[in-house]
Amino acid sequence: MSEWLSTLDQHWFWLSLGLILGAIEMLAPGFFLMWLGLAAIIVGLLSWLVPGMIIPMQVALFAVLSVLTVYAGKRFLKDNPIESDDPALNDKGARLTGEIVTVVEAIENGRGRVRVGDSEWNARGADAAIGALVRVTGADGAVLLVEGV
Repeated sequence: MSEWLSTLDQHWFWLSLGLILGAIEMLAPGFFLMWLGLAAIIVGLLSWLVPGMIIPMQVALFAVLSVLTVYAGKRFLKDNPIESDDPALNDKGARLTGEIVTVVEAIENGRGRVRVGDSEWNARGADAAIGALVRVTGADGAVLLVEGV
């Protein structure tokens, strides 16, 4: 075993690893590394409380605790799902529902284009002439569903 490892207070390694995994979780959130970080912190605290714990035992304990914390975290999130204050945040079509927009390419045979702000969207709905106002009732992918006002 390397000399630096034998002189290192092993609990500092585990505590540092736990903090590093927590920091990586904050940089690239995926709700996974935080559980591994928690396992590393627990091993660090246990190796501090039990100073004679050998490295292979610490690694095995980390492996077992990693599985347990990931499972517990998954179960916790299943029982307590994260609900968004704005479920349509990344769904532009859903956010436009109820908006009144202007037809820029006549809606004929159920298809046309409408102006939304400074952009144009494909639209589907009842026939409408250029310049007519229509209400967005929903979206089908990148196509707005509209009805006459």
